[in-house]
Amino acid sequence: MPDKTIFDFDTPVNRRGSNSYKWDSADCDGVLPMWVADMDFKTAPVIVEALQKRVAHGVFGYTHVPDEYFNATIDWEATRHGLRISREEILYTSGVVPALSAVIKALAKPGDKVLVLTPVYNCFYSSIRNNGCEVDSCPLVYADGTYHIDFESFERHASDSRTTMFLLCNPHNPACRVWTEDELRRLGDICLRHGLKVLSDDIHCELVYPPLHYTPFASLSEKFKANSVTCASPSKAFNTAGLQLANIFVSDPEWRAAIDKAININEVCDVNPFGVEALIAAYREGLPWLEALKKYLWENYETARRFFADNFPMLTVTRLEATYLLWLDCRSLGVPSAEIEARLIDNAKVWVNAGTMYGPEGEGFIRINLACPRSVLVEGLHRIGRGLSTLIQV
Repeated sequence: MPDKTIFDFDTPVNRRGSNSYKWDSADCDGVLPMWVADMDFKTAPVIVEALQKRVAHGVFGYTHVPDEYFNATIDWEATRHGLRISREEILYTSGVVPALSAVIKALAKPGDKVLVLTPVYNCFYSSIRNNGCEVDSCPLVYADGTYHIDFESFERHASDSRTTMFLLCNPHNPACRVWTEDELRRLGDICLRHGLKVLSDDIHCELVYPPLHYTPFASLSEKFKANSVTCASPSKAFNTAGLQLANIFVSDPEWRAAIDKAININEVCDVNPFGVEALIAAYREGLPWLEALKKYLWENYETARRFFADNFPMLTVTRLEATYLLWLDCRSLGVPSAEIEARLIDNAKVWVNAGTMYGPEGEGFIRINLACPRSVLVEGLHRIGRGLSTLIQV
């Protein structure tokens, strides 16, 4: 029998023509996409097997979410992350972004400010503004190739009477940070002191590299758990974003009722049978694949880090603590991020994200998706190198 602990991340999978948002969105042929945050690997074999079994049934009607879904989620969070949740504390919906929007709709009023640490995931801005709220940006401090929280600035922002919620990204995208227990406690204490609810997006929580570890904000104390809502999904770690499923963990019964109402108002209360089966398979049997994936992603990061150190020493690769997203400081080039993105597409046929997508604090940075076979990564790096060389020569 084949060894199921050996996984193939090296063989490229042709995604062109598969209606892939990442691969089929370019306006011209031959563009190598290193932008959208999904992976170019097949998901864990145990997930494929579970989905094949479900497809073989042949009927795909409205889905009842079974006990095993909740049990698998509860066991995974407790065993892997030390987060104790009960079944009644779990709400499911079609994705983390719909979850964030539903929570903001439920727990903030139009006109309220929602505090974020910037640069940050672009959908935070739309989720806040689409619910009639205002983004309150507290810039992170970039130094020595990584980001730090300015706690004095954070407290000033939190003390604004209009600011009622803090939207946390844990781990942080695109800053690649894994927030420490001390950092989370300091943030939590400030939020309690000033009456801010904490909404934590933990979608990248499985993609943390040793010796660091992810700490759920809600796991630190009962008071933090009572004052927070956590959104999580296996979608990033197991490359199942298209299966449209995420969980919301909320202990306060009044908040839970309000969020459940918002989910139904937004009509994102139903999930599909494939997402349910994928989550159960991932949380019950997917850990060996996930651990192998993380090792491969770290080697991709090391490959990219060496490439830029050897060829573009004037650029800084942000220290990768989590995610598969390389955050590259290109400010020494003196070229706006949007122009770098456009020139790389036009001149090198490679697509990355301009840093300004994640707020004004991202100016001068680009984000590069490393989650692909090594041969594809090397080709992408060479294309990026050729494109950056033309900028340096100007």
